[in-house]
Amino acid sequence: MTTNDVWPIRKRQLQAYMEEQGIDVAIITSPTHVYYFTGFHCDPHERFLALAIDVRNGAETLFVPLLDRLAAQHQADVSRIVAVSDTDNPYDTLRANTVQPSSIGLEKNFVSLAAAERLTAIFPDARLHDLEPAILSLRMKKTEEEIAKVSASIALIEQVMAHAVKHAAIGMTELDLTAELEYQMKRLGADKPAFESIVLTGARTALPHGHPGPTPIRPGDLVLIDIGVKAQGYCSDITRTFIMGEGTREQERIYETVLAANEAAIRAVRTGAPISVLDDTARQIIASRGYGEYFPHRVGHGFGMDIHEAPSIHGENGMLMEPGLLFTIEPGVYVPQIGGVRIEDDIYIASDGSARVLTSFPKRLTRIG
Repeated sequence: MTTNDVWPIRKRQLQAYMEEQGIDVAIITSPTHVYYFTGFHCDPHERFLALAIDVRNGAETLFVPLLDRLAAQHQADVSRIVAVSDTDNPYDTLRANTVQPSSIGLEKNFVSLAAAERLTAIFPDARLHDLEPAILSLRMKKTEEEIAKVSASIALIEQVMAHAVKHAAIGMTELDLTAELEYQMKRLGADKPAFESIVLTGARTALPHGHPGPTPIRPGDLVLIDIGVKAQGYCSDITRTFIMGEGTREQERIYETVLAANEAAIRAVRTGAPISVLDDTARQIIASRGYGEYFPHRVGHGFGMDIHEAPSIHGENGMLMEPGLLFTIEPGVYVPQIGGVRIEDDIYIASDGSARVLTSFPKRLTRIG
């Protein structure tokens, strides 16, 4: 399947769902979803962006800010583009270009109350339906083409992680190292970090989602680096933990525990088994070594165009693993006053049912500095 085939196929899948549910018009306003269905991405800021798909007549209209019209004409796979200027009332423009619907599909978690009220004002007889679950279900199963983009994003971030190993030094602060790594992301071609980079050292590594600060790296510190980038519209996500210098036997024991949990959970990936098995497998190993109370989060999450997507990899998720799923495996142990270790890999279940570990950065305990 070529890139040119992707957008029409996705729109046809959405249209089939709309016809099944009796939804006349989809009004998609999330920039991520506009990109997913058309290949065009922009950040409209406060301006109006919407893809309207009408199953009654097959019309596809992309409403874009006037300043993005030229880019949309070059990128968007859509039959019609309507530019909206800063002085236009976008809802008047939407009404003028849309046959009155009896039902409208929206992304419930993205559309604000103000936007919903304005839509019901221009289409007072239309019932509102939530399209988001259907769209997210489509997005959850990744194609090989999408995985190629994810893999490129991973290759980039692994170069950044290698740079971290070479350049982390005693006396460098968490913020110093974060700035250096984010510079490398851009230099290597990333669009932006996929999320707020996490670089922590010493006892602060026991904060699972701590924010980098002015704390300097000291001899014997654990150094936890959780980073990712967005490139070609797709994210990467990797965590590795290092020791600055020799460290202690307790740090090594924590590391060995987390590594064992990470590798066992990856081995447990198999089609037909419930997702909960992955969390249970990692958690049992960590608990058996006395660190159960120090593993406070799920073992992983789906990702793709967004850094957190379905499926959620936790112990209560009974969904069965199947081809197309992309997710992280990232167990961690966080002991106050000592520090924390997290090891994160990106996993894809291929069409033949095999589990492909997309990340390849070494996981053996590495001493840096």
